[in-house]
Amino acid sequence: MYYNRVDISGVDTSKLAVLKESEKMELLKKCRQGDREARKKLISGNLRLVLSVIQKFTGRNENADDLFQVGCIGLIKAIDNFNIDLDVRFSTYAVPMICGEVRRYMRDNNPIRVSRSLRDLAYKAMQAKEQLIAKNQKEPTIKEIADMIEAKQSDVVLALESITDPISLYEPVYSDAGDTLYVLDQVGDKNDDVNWLDEISLKEAINALQPREKNILYLRFFLGKTQVEVAEEIGISQAQVSRLEKNTLSKIKGQI
Repeated sequence: MYYNRVDISGVDTSKLAVLKESEKMELLKKCRQGDREARKKLISGNLRLVLSVIQKFTGRNENADDLFQVGCIGLIKAIDNFNIDLDVRFSTYAVPMICGEVRRYMRDNNPIRVSRSLRDLAYKAMQAKEQLIAKNQKEPTIKEIADMIEAKQSDVVLALESITDPISLYEPVYSDAGDTLYVLDQVGDKNDDVNWLDEISLKEAINALQPREKNILYLRFFLGKTQVEVAEEIGISQAQVSRLEKNTLSKIKGQI
C-alpha cells in the first residue's frame, strides 16, 4: 500500500527523490560544465518542488497534468539560468520561475478577453520580471519592472492585474475546526449597513401609510400608470391624485 501517492503526468510522486541543498549546488556546477546526466538528476530531484507550486493553482478547472508539465518547463529555465556564484538557495530562485511559467500558460488560456496591447505589455512585464530575478536573485518591484520596459507603473500594474486569474467568491481562504471562511465573507461594502437600515426604514414607512396612499403608490410606481389613469381607476380627480402622491412621498421621506 502506498501512502501520499499521487500519479501526475505518468510520474509516481511518492517515489520522487528529494535533494539536499548541497547536492543541488553540486549538480548545478556539473550542469554548467555540460554534464547532461547531472541535469537530469537535478530536474528529477526538484519535481516535488514543481508539485508543491502547482498546488497553489488547483481548483481553477485546469488540468493538473498540464500544469505539472508547464511547471517543469519553469524548473528547467530556473536550472539553466541560476547563478551558482550567488549565496541564494536554488528553491528561492526556482519557485518564482515556476509560478511565472504557470501563470503565463494560464494567461494564454484565460477565458476573459483582454486587449492585445494590454496583453503585450503584460508579457513584456513578465519577461522583465524574470530577467530581473535572474540578475538580482530576488523579486523586483513594480518600479524596477516599469523602468526596464519604459512604461508607467500604473500601466504595468493594470496589465499584470488583467492577466491574473479570477477567483471564485466561494474559494475557501481559511478553515478552522470545520468553519470555513470564503472570499465572499471578506468582500464588503462600507455602505452595506446604511443600505440595510434604509431598506428597513422604507418598509416601515410604507406599512404606516393609509390603504389609499399605498394603492396610489402601487398603481403609479409598480404598474407605471399615469396620474390620469390612477384617477379614473380609483374615482377621484387627477389633481387629488397629484396632491396625495406628493404628500405620501413627503411622508415616507420624513420617516426615512
